[in-house]
Amino acid sequence: MVDFHGVKTTEVFQPKPAVVQSNTLPLYVGTAPINMVANPADAVNKVILAKDINEFRAKLGYSDDWKSFTLCEAANAHFVESEQGPIAFVNVMDVTDTEVTAPVAATFKDGLHTIDKEGVLKASVTVADGSTTFDRDKDYTLTFDAAGKLVIAIVSGGAIPAGTTSLQVGYSSLKKSNVTASRIIGGTDAQTGERSGLELIEDVFLETSFVPNLIVAPGWSHDPIVAAVMVAKSKNINGLFEAHAVTDLDASQKYVDVAAWKEDNGYTSHLQTNTYPMATYKGRTYHMSTLVTADMLSTDAQNEGVPYQTPSNQPITADGLVYADGTPVRIPFDQANVLNANGIVTGIRWTNGFNAWGNYTGAYPEYKDAQRAFIPVRRMFSYIKNQLVLRHWQQVDDPLNRRLIESIADGANIWLNGLVGAGYLLGGRVEFLAADNPDSELGNGKMVYRVYITPPSMAQEIEFIVAYDVSYLAALTAA
Repeated sequence: MVDFHGVKTTEVFQPKPAVVQSNTLPLYVGTAPINMVANPADAVNKVILAKDINEFRAKLGYSDDWKSFTLCEAANAHFVESEQGPIAFVNVMDVTDTEVTAPVAATFKDGLHTIDKEGVLKASVTVADGSTTFDRDKDYTLTFDAAGKLVIAIVSGGAIPAGTTSLQVGYSSLKKSNVTASRIIGGTDAQTGERSGLELIEDVFLETSFVPNLIVAPGWSHDPIVAAVMVAKSKNINGLFEAHAVTDLDASQKYVDVAAWKEDNGYTSHLQTNTYPMATYKGRTYHMSTLVTADMLSTDAQNEGVPYQTPSNQPITADGLVYADGTPVRIPFDQANVLNANGIVTGIRWTNGFNAWGNYTGAYPEYKDAQRAFIPVRRMFSYIKNQLVLRHWQQVDDPLNRRLIESIADGANIWLNGLVGAGYLLGGRVEFLAADNPDSELGNGKMVYRVYITPPSMAQEIEFIVAYDVSYLAALTAA
């Protein structure tokens, strides 16, 4: 090697800072009207992040037919009614899920005809007069109206004669019945490794650097198999992170029967918030899981993204409760408490409108310890675990010496002390114990820390004892 003689410079780069996620990111899995987007195939079984309703429309389309296109309900609740974002979505509706409508006579008024069906694929539309098949964008144009229906407009000067009132129109449209629970569950292709459905939760962090900490599937999570997979996927995302499943119980069950249904169908995880029944707002019907998820985001946002406060007794976007068939249901306050006592979050009407009501995870009443029973305590444990991974990842592969051991412990303790100071924890500490770290493990590069935390429970029961105090009668005769 030749010795250097002179002056030179060397550029160095600052290490990338640790990713610290301060906001709550739900992942919704369901169906969307992808026929409305420029490249429908690009919107199938992909993690799609949207920050507002316009971005959602551009990437996934939008329809008011929420039964067919379940992701649109979530988009409306978060982006329109609650002004929240970003939100992650996975659409499982495929462009191959189509049904063909043979050409039939269609009436044109003032050169316009609206196809009275949603999910129509632009590329499939044919317009003819019996002898000539006309050209799109030359003889007619196609645009979607606000309701998601396709409008055919005759182009002035094209081959279609002015004043035409009837043409033969044919098309293919998305066939919603092709999407079943198995499509929502998804899986991993053994040959290609490509993931689909709920399995795509593994891709969220890889593509966005955000941890999906809530998993929601309105319109599908009342299926016990779907709900079980949601809980399973919550436990070990990317082998690193933990999330919380927000599930719907079967809203066709009467409120006096749904607690037994919950137990019989296994909605009993500590990583699960069970919601019931459905709700209405301004003539639209929402799944309770969507509204409670939006409630969680709003509540977390008030606390710097820290999920230490319960979503219970917080406002939800509702003006009524309904069963699955739309029949109104009025759940008495004492019966709402019975639902709560069985690990079910419902809605109650109070003086300020409708609020979410219930603090228990699905594990209650089998488990009564705060760590598994209370929604905010459980979510705080997941939050702490996820944040420790994110905050200390950049120290992986550093030299394992005393400086590193102390640096990790000090950094974690400073962070926990900050959470205590903000009131998000009652107390917390990190310890590196010799008993957990024998020489054989340290020599192999393995370090173990003990983390002790106490998130606050909620003031679930407040009692006033009211008594008649005769001493105040003295005021009647006081000088």
